[in-house]
Amino acid sequence: MNKEKLAAEEQVEAQDQEINNDKSAENQEASSEQVKGENGSSEELSVEQKLQAENQELKDKYLRLYSEFENYRRRTSKERLDLIKTASEGVLKDLIPAVDDFERAIKAEEKAEGNEKSLEGSLLIYNKLIKILESKGLVPMKDLIGNNFDADTQEAITQIPAPSEEMKGKVIDVVEKGYMLGDKVVRYAKVVIGS
Repeated sequence: MNKEKLAAEEQVEAQDQEINNDKSAENQEASSEQVKGENGSSEELSVEQKLQAENQELKDKYLRLYSEFENYRRRTSKERLDLIKTASEGVLKDLIPAVDDFERAIKAEEKAEGNEKSLEGSLLIYNKLIKILESKGLVPMKDLIGNNFDADTQEAITQIPAPSEEMKGKVIDVVEKGYMLGDKVVRYAKVVIGS
């Protein structure tokens, strides 16, 4: 009987051990599921945060791209307007020497006697040419004599002794007219200044 009791006790102990093993396995499974659940929610938070960060990054990229496009559009629009304003600059620049020759011819005709009809025709054509050039934006620099020398719009070709103390550093004579196209100097005025 002792053997049977021992065998029965061993069997009960084995069953208890099995039950304990099953319980510990269930506990481990439950704790691992709990850990998985916690990880799952932390992974969900992490994914949500990643999506929000990515969304913010894409918004920033979009705003930068939009700003760059607006700047490009403004810049090209301004360049286009400047180009339109100065598109005819080359042609107008080439016409300036012809205007100078016209002015010299008119002065010569004024000195010669008996050329009133010729002078009148030359003045008519000259005035028409000047009006056309002015309508395109080309204007001569005016009222230079007696004003201070301006290196931005004038080119000093020589200096002569000033006739008075007030004329020192000022324009005494204009050898060649200067022309402006809008705010841009097309040809610098060649001037004589007093020293």
